Amino acid sequence: MTSIISGKELSQKILSELKSEVLTIKKQHNINPCLAVILVGNDQASKVYVANKRRTCEEIGILSKAYDLPSSTTMKELLKIIHELNNSPNVHGILCQFPLPSGLNEQEAILAINPSKDVDGLHPLNVGLLATAQPKFISCTPLGVLEILKRYEIETIGKQVVVLGRSLLVGRPLATLLSQKGWDATVTICHSKTRNLESHIEQADIVIAAIGQPKFVSGEMLKKNVVVIDVGINRIPSSDPTKKGKLCGDVDFESASKEASFITPVPGGVGPMTIAMLMKNTILAAGLQANQKNNQMEL
Repeated sequence: MTSIISGKELSQKILSELKSEVLTIKKQHNINPCLAVILVGNDQASKVYVANKRRTCEEIGILSKAYDLPSSTTMKELLKIIHELNNSPNVHGILCQFPLPSGLNEQEAILAINPSKDVDGLHPLNVGLLATAQPKFISCTPLGVLEILKRYEIETIGKQVVVLGRSLLVGRPLATLLSQKGWDATVTICHSKTRNLESHIEQADIVIAAIGQPKFVSGEMLKKNVVVIDVGINRIPSSDPTKKGKLCGDVDFESASKEASFITPVPGGVGPMTIAMLMKNTILAAGLQANQKNNQMEL
């Protein structure tokens, strides 16, 4: 029988735990964990994501600072705000929502964020620490996937894992993490140039889809009792122009769920976990910065 993984339910449980951690940090260090979220432009999907992040901060007691900037914002103006946040002792995490409007350089924005406040885990220093098995801040979506595997007690040691997609945000960090000690999976990264793609998928014990193609993975590609983690989120246009299209993942849920032992739905699977992990990283950042400050005072 297939178990449907509810990221929504699991994230609520984790957020309840994190709420207690926020109270502990406030009591021990007399600080309020604070996340600054920068939104540039009018991308509607980004507005929804940012609103969800800010609402979740409020739910668990994290202070949220909003920086909503117009599309006309220059790179110089954006970097000025990032530098101000870097230097603020009351801001512990900085998130710059992507994509940025045309003309703004995302990589330059990432490099400008202090690595100790990089709660998205995208700064090259944090990427390098992850690659050398010394992770501090792990990108929120890969971290959410790992948390799902751990909490649902899904075995990875010695398992064949196929990661569909090689993005710096999801595919590559996930493949790196799952191949490291403790997870000990044998990982194959598949992408648009992979030959005999279906044969790789057919052999997988765990399939993680993150390629941005609606319903790409079908049940007939999968072996029996496979674990399917669908990271994709796509909107299929509605035939009615007055209605929004329907959301779906990179996996054809209906056919894949007939073969899988565990499967994440879209929506309600990995998405809520990503936001929960952003909260976790913000609390981690606040704790690390408080400890560093205490150590400096002792010196």
